[in-house]
Amino acid sequence: MEDTDDDHIIRVRGLVTRFGTHTVHDGLDLDVRRGEIIGVVGGSGTGKSVLLRAIVGLLKPNAGHIEVFGQSVRDTPEEEYRQLRRRWGVMFQDGALFSSLTVRQNVEAPMREQLKLDDDLRKTLAGIKVRMVGLPENAMTKFPSELSGGMRKRAGFARAIALDPEIVFLDEPTAGLDPIGAAAFDILIKQLQAALGLTVFFVTHDLDSLHANCDRVAVLADKKVLAVGTMQEMLEVEHPWVREYFHGPRARAAIESSRPKGAA
Repeated sequence: MEDTDDDHIIRVRGLVTRFGTHTVHDGLDLDVRRGEIIGVVGGSGTGKSVLLRAIVGLLKPNAGHIEVFGQSVRDTPEEEYRQLRRRWGVMFQDGALFSSLTVRQNVEAPMREQLKLDDDLRKTLAGIKVRMVGLPENAMTKFPSELSGGMRKRAGFARAIALDPEIVFLDEPTAGLDPIGAAAFDILIKQLQAALGLTVFFVTHDLDSLHANCDRVAVLADKKVLAVGTMQEMLEVEHPWVREYFHGPRARAAIESSRPKGAA
């Protein structure tokens, strides 16, 4: 069955982003389907995080068009963009928490900005989000400096879902975690995506995460989205970087670890 326009929750067309004389994207196109988990990969400097920031409106591209939920991110009036922004959440690298706020206060921050709630209700809702990401009760009163790297990422995830978004953007969610912590975070992504009906857009270099989570993968190379497809389809792409990435020793190890126990 072919996609329809209604299936595409994010549409990027002809994106051009430059920093001075350096062009990062040049005519980049990408569609993201409603309800999918899509991983964005590419070599260093291909603009994976830059693409994420452009989609959520934190970076103004030089040219091109970005629509989320059918609305232009660049051209939507401020009040409409404010309403649009409530429909997604973002988790930046290492959680990007406010260092002077506790975990609960960090999760409350989007609610304070976007919603008119009394203090007790806001605290209760923040507590629910914290527990949803698997943090213990006593983590709510801790500051980011008192948390492990994995706990900071979970707190960042809790803040990203604070407003019950339809899309969650994750920037390198498992970077810096040990294999056990990364695997646990992969499970969390899948569980919350299924429970909340999320569309998940995540930037990663972690092959294990791609195998564990992704419905599709988008590969950034040559200043564009070079290929989009399932992990199996990526194995058929002939581009040198794609072949090295998806056929190398780490890729083979990730494929092996993703197979069910006892599978041939």
